[in-house]
Amino acid sequence: MNMGVLATDNNKVTLIYHSGTTLGKQTYAYVSASKKGILAIDASQTKITGTQWSEIAEGLKGSIKDLINQDHPDFKKEYGDKVDLYDEHHYLKILEKQPQLMANPIVIVDGKFYAIHSPSDFVKYLDPDSAGVSRNPAK
Repeated sequence: MNMGVLATDNNKVTLIYHSGTTLGKQTYAYVSASKKGILAIDASQTKITGTQWSEIAEGLKGSIKDLINQDHPDFKKEYGDKVDLYDEHHYLKILEKQPQLMANPIVIVDGKFYAIHSPSDFVKYLDPDSAGVSRNPAK
């Protein structure tokens, strides 16, 4: 068990997603179909704290700003096309108040963080034995 703020377990996949997005729903379906257990955190139902968002960004080796979909219509409506909020604190507040602006679902597998850009991305982060997907369909 990781002792960070986010509860993770090496026997489970932790999925952080927003069920209000197509990518979030599709990724949840992929993760749910794997043979590993799942700890799903739906940002539309569960408040993710600033500390947790910071831990996610650090796990992805990126910044808080990278976690936000700046092309999302809600973001553009409120902040315009060319925005630079100057500090991470402002981006944290955006994610805390508008989690639907999350750029990508995040999976944590064996303590490693991955941003999911396509639902099928998830499979490449699993051991072949736990994917629930045949790697050799001929057998």
